[in-house]
Amino acid sequence: MSEDLVTALAATRGIICLVGAGGKKTTMYALAQAHPGRVLLSSTSHMYEYDREQVDVALTLDNPNEPLPNFAQERVIAVAAVTDTPHRVGGLSPERIKSIYTTRQFDLCIVKADGARARWIKSPGSHEPLIPAFADTVIPVVSAQVIGRRLDDRIAHRPKRLTDLLGIELGEPITPEHVSNLLSHPCGSLKGVGEATVIPLINMVDSPDIQEVAREVAIGALERTNRISRIVLASMRDRRLVEVVER
Repeated sequence: MSEDLVTALAATRGIICLVGAGGKKTTMYALAQAHPGRVLLSSTSHMYEYDREQVDVALTLDNPNEPLPNFAQERVIAVAAVTDTPHRVGGLSPERIKSIYTTRQFDLCIVKADGARARWIKSPGSHEPLIPAFADTVIPVVSAQVIGRRLDDRIAHRPKRLTDLLGIELGEPITPEHVSNLLSHPCGSLKGVGEATVIPLINMVDSPDIQEVAREVAIGALERTNRISRIVLASMRDRRLVEVVER
């Protein structure tokens, strides 16, 4: 089923970017492990250190432009820049990521293009997301687990920005309509996507009841914009495709 996830999220080849909240790194590792070819993992923003059990090589560069070692045999390689923040790594420039991807003969490149501080839903900041103009696919991520939960900083990154974007007050329950609006909003999940293919991922769909409301979210988002043609429902922790909702 994990191979079906690769296909559903258009992650067979090219450069894909993960944005949003609710499982970007889990998605990154799941796709890298499911893909049969060589995979480059990187980011344009700060992030937690790579899990060395999920990659063959995790390389942190003191100088982002320094030459890379020759990794001829390793399949999944993560490349980041050094940062002063403990347990974090820094992002690379889009040009550097593209150069590594094209010159080292990777089949797929997965880029984490914003941060969410391990929350389940977010609105992009004024400086986000940092999506390269040459990205082939953008995957905005949101957790289905936020539906019915009250909006606060325990589950949301930048909750105040969500109140302004979605017309919801702090402490109010998040509805399927709110999440549909986020996924379809040009200043929400569609911010900065350029000409890339956009395939939202509703993650943490772990039960039939959650699947039902997640499907409602997907249908609502597809009704609100022509920019999206399909939305994937999945449990990335289990590397399980639940449903693909198409226009």
